[in-house]
Amino acid sequence: MALQNYLGKGYHGKMTYMENHFEKRLNPALLHPGTKSVISLLYNYFTDLKQADKTAPVLSKYAYGKDYHIVLKEKINCLLSFIKKHAEHADGRIFVDSAPVLERAWAQRAGLGWIGKNGNLINKQFGSFFFIGEIFVNIKLDPDGIEMPDYCGNCTRCIDVCPTKAIVAPGIVDARKCISYLTIELKDEIPLVFGGKIENRVFGCDICQDVCPFNKKSKNHKESEFELKKEIIQLTKIQWHQMDEIQFKKLFRNSAVKRTKFEGLKRNLEFLNDSH
Repeated sequence: MALQNYLGKGYHGKMTYMENHFEKRLNPALLHPGTKSVISLLYNYFTDLKQADKTAPVLSKYAYGKDYHIVLKEKINCLLSFIKKHAEHADGRIFVDSAPVLERAWAQRAGLGWIGKNGNLINKQFGSFFFIGEIFVNIKLDPDGIEMPDYCGNCTRCIDVCPTKAIVAPGIVDARKCISYLTIELKDEIPLVFGGKIENRVFGCDICQDVCPFNKKSKNHKESEFELKKEIIQLTKIQWHQMDEIQFKKLFRNSAVKRTKFEGLKRNLEFLNDSH
């Protein structure tokens, strides 16, 4: 299996949670007893909005607004309530990047896209700037889509442009080299070998998505909760580097950026400073 090979080569770095609950990743009924169907959902977060200071440390688009875990769970819970109301004895469980669920694989099987060379799920019509969520339900549903073909073709833009060469094969990202992993998941010091290669990214990275031809079709989201705070968009490079913990907690109170904590953000900022 692909995941076993991935883990076996250590591409997951220190994300040891990926090694846990392997059986649950393969069998939805172990996560939610009685599961007979998986409903896979996508939610757009693309925006062409940019931070005001072009020299300021760069935030990944997905972290611009309110934490997507909170926003999506509220949205999907409304759908689950609708299902329970209209389907007798229906029950389900919601997942948003919060359990051992092979989200991209389920979305691919649902016909929502294919796994691109950068490892992201790509939709021919909408690109890849979206979050994935699921509902595991105890009712049998007929599939409403067929698997989408791989439209990447001979394109290698994402592989060619990755500054740390993290995409080691089509569809396979060595997390240990990925800027998103280095600035979010990694809790140790960022290895010096990546000095000058982080491309001024302070939390996450969109480089491989920004160059994807299918994201030329991306349209701005219409979710007010994902709007970038005025106070954040106007932060200058100097203000980023002078940020203290009180400011951090105020600016990123309901943000995914909280994941790295203030200490992690300061580590990233110091690394950017030392790399120039």
